[in-house]
Amino acid sequence: MPDDEGSDQKPPRRGGPKRYFQSPVAEEDVKPIKLKSASQQNFSGEIIKVEQDKQVPFRKAFHRKGTAHKQNKISSSDVNKKHKIPKDTLKKYHKGPKVRTKGVKTKFFKEKQERKEVYLEYATEQAARTEILLTERQGFIEPDEEELTAQYRQEEIAQNVDILSASKHFKLNLDFGPYSMRYTKNGRHLLLGGRRGHVAAFDWVTKKLLCEMNVMEEVVDVSWLHVHTMFACAQKDWVYIYDSQGTELHCVKRLYRVNCMEFLPYHFLLATGNKDGYASWLDVSIGELISNFNTKLGDIRIMHQNPGNGVLCIGGGKGVVSMWSPKVREPLAKMLCHSTPISALTVDPKGKYMVTAGQDRKVKVWDIRALKGPMVSYQLRLPANQVVVSQRGSLAYSQGTYCEIQSNLLIGKEARTPYLRQTCDSFVHGLRFCPYEDILGIATAKGFQSMLVPGSGEPNYDALEDNPYQTKTQRREHEVHALLEKIPPELITLDPNEISAVDVPTLQEKVDAKGALFHLKPPKIDFKSRHKMKGRGGSAKASRNKQIVKDLKRKEFIEDVKKSKRTVFNQHTKNSNDFIPLETSEPSVLDRFKSKAAKKK
Repeated sequence: MPDDEGSDQKPPRRGGPKRYFQSPVAEEDVKPIKLKSASQQNFSGEIIKVEQDKQVPFRKAFHRKGTAHKQNKISSSDVNKKHKIPKDTLKKYHKGPKVRTKGVKTKFFKEKQERKEVYLEYATEQAARTEILLTERQGFIEPDEEELTAQYRQEEIAQNVDILSASKHFKLNLDFGPYSMRYTKNGRHLLLGGRRGHVAAFDWVTKKLLCEMNVMEEVVDVSWLHVHTMFACAQKDWVYIYDSQGTELHCVKRLYRVNCMEFLPYHFLLATGNKDGYASWLDVSIGELISNFNTKLGDIRIMHQNPGNGVLCIGGGKGVVSMWSPKVREPLAKMLCHSTPISALTVDPKGKYMVTAGQDRKVKVWDIRALKGPMVSYQLRLPANQVVVSQRGSLAYSQGTYCEIQSNLLIGKEARTPYLRQTCDSFVHGLRFCPYEDILGIATAKGFQSMLVPGSGEPNYDALEDNPYQTKTQRREHEVHALLEKIPPELITLDPNEISAVDVPTLQEKVDAKGALFHLKPPKIDFKSRHKMKGRGGSAKASRNKQIVKDLKRKEFIEDVKKSKRTVFNQHTKNSNDFIPLETSEPSVLDRFKSKAAKKK
């Protein structure tokens, strides 16, 4: 104890740890005890130590059937070795043939172009390697021998899928139909609108209701806007805009008696077609009507947008599909698709193909990029009243009370029977494939039902483009970025690649513009000569002075036109060898008049 002066033990230091007692054994005589791990404390066998080879970086053990564990030595060169990319994948992301450097004059620009080709080749390879990350693949139903997938019912499919997918198959019995429906761009929310005034918006995955109301008048069509917190309803007279709580935000009275609506997400435009044949585009970001004109097509009831370029495709009663842009009052193109009135129309999400249905009981697929076709034609028993294409190319069409789905819209005559078939309890008024889900939404006269279609949805989504699981903060950020990247309506053209091209005038255009200068008529000049005293002037002098003034004004007019033309040509033909100067060696009218006067003198 500290009271014993003869004790050999040293008193504890002030800065050291406090002890409750002093050990009678000296610290030098205490041997440290090695603690064993929990797995070795009760181990009663022998421990075999394996000496590791320092030259080998690591060992990998694997087990094969019927053999014991083996250890293989893997070198670092095998670890860093890249797998070969299939040629089909490289061809998919190929950016075109290389630029020939034969005509490049200097060595510097030739090496610069070669370095650029190396970067493009590396970008192609990296884009092809990213497909490894796309682990999710679409899966279709594989029938057994002597079986058809069209025989499978939705109850049988729901019993053989996981619980989450089976919960997406449901049915709503509603009493205010017939209904129109829309999914959001990311496929998470659903909007229903009934002809008798019923409007409902909800998260159809979790079945969480956003709002439900009755507007007490006819609802012809509904459409989501750029976010799921706002939607538009085309009611009896005008178009109303509501928020997710059902509060009326705005009433657009200039959109009158609207039949159908389409929202262009990259342009923030709400396009409508009304009963009088007027096509209108409303910019929802600034609240202004960008364009509103008469298409002279009569009652517009069939309208769909082309997601590839933002052009509106309108089906008419003469079997013609016309394509419209907000800044052009004439159709950009017309296609005669059927000899009978068009009953349904749609464009696939990639903007490659257009599908039309007519009263002649045919469904045709057209190449909308080249404006030719039909590529494929389907013969039906009844005229199709609704047509829709999924993200993976599945085609669905309805005929009265039942609908059929083809696994690929380009199958055509090879498909003897449809991929799936579903019979509804009432007339089908709307079909929509849910984005990023294997779901087909069917709006009928008595409600809504969700149908499972394996293999129809895109399994891999880009979270920066469409995120089905986005939070409130992500939605706000996405809305701000979308407003900053908004595309002006002037850029909606039939061929969007024309925007990146340079408008260079040809040689013939330059020659024609030069020749047109000599045929321009100068403005009229009202010249009144000053009245002089008797003997000081005469009619001959007055007419001569008047002609001199006219020639001077005409020369000034021609010089102004030359300058304006010269500036335009210099902008388009900078550093061009085929530029033709606008100056002419021919004498002007004033010069010829002066020469004649000099000869007379």
